[in-house]
Amino acid sequence: MTPTHFAFSSAFLLGLAGLAFNRTHLLSALLCLEGMMLSLFIAFSVWTLQLNAMSFSTTPMILLAFSACEASAGLALLVATARTHGTDRLKSLNLLQC
Repeated sequence: MTPTHFAFSSAFLLGLAGLAFNRTHLLSALLCLEGMMLSLFIAFSVWTLQLNAMSFSTTPMILLAFSACEASAGLALLVATARTHGTDRLKSLNLLQC
């Protein structure tokens, strides 16, 4: 494994570990998801450049578009949760109460 691949895979795994073990606030979960998507975007971009394959050149842009949509939906959920419940703590949210 090259150092580049190790860096991007470890960045993805750190985001995944943060998402799995640190579930106190919705904002921290959204930031972990964004870190995972950013590491995937950079890894796909580097992979496309290393292969010199133009057929895969649109894959990072599509992933970036999905990441932007995910970020906007997450921010909208964060604002709605903060307005209705007064906090973004995940332990205080109850899906049956809505």
